[in-house]
Amino acid sequence: MTNYELLARQLEALLDTRDWLTNAAQTCAFLMQEVPRLNWAGFYLQRQPETLSLGPFQGKPACNPIPFDKGVCGDAARSRATQRVDDVHAVADHIACDAASRAELVVPIMVAGHVWGVLDLDSPVEGRFSEEDQAGIERLVRIFTDATDLRAW
Repeated sequence: MTNYELLARQLEALLDTRDWLTNAAQTCAFLMQEVPRLNWAGFYLQRQPETLSLGPFQGKPACNPIPFDKGVCGDAARSRATQRVDDVHAVADHIACDAASRAELVVPIMVAGHVWGVLDLDSPVEGRFSEEDQAGIERLVRIFTDATDLRAW
């Protein structure tokens, strides 16, 4: 079981700048190091309308770009709601960047009512993400957004 209370305190201490790029890179590295059974952790950013572009990440090379109408990341951006998928291979429009990925958790990041981007976590373990994981990762995303000046990018 992951201790998200401890991870929250550690991430708060780690993010000691307001710079979005530094904090995004640090957050990805932290998640890959501290959250078990991940094979990818990264940000996709909305830099063009209805499209997510690859941002800082840890893991194998990734798909880019991702339209809002495709895949789990697109669903999260379009719906502005966290997507937790036990088996990505059962999702008709899943974008398979790494065939080893089985489960996915994607949290949208909102700034002033607009989609800034998403945090995407992949796991090679089917059913990897529980409700507790979702709540814990959503809290870590809030720590990232509170620590970071997302309007300055």
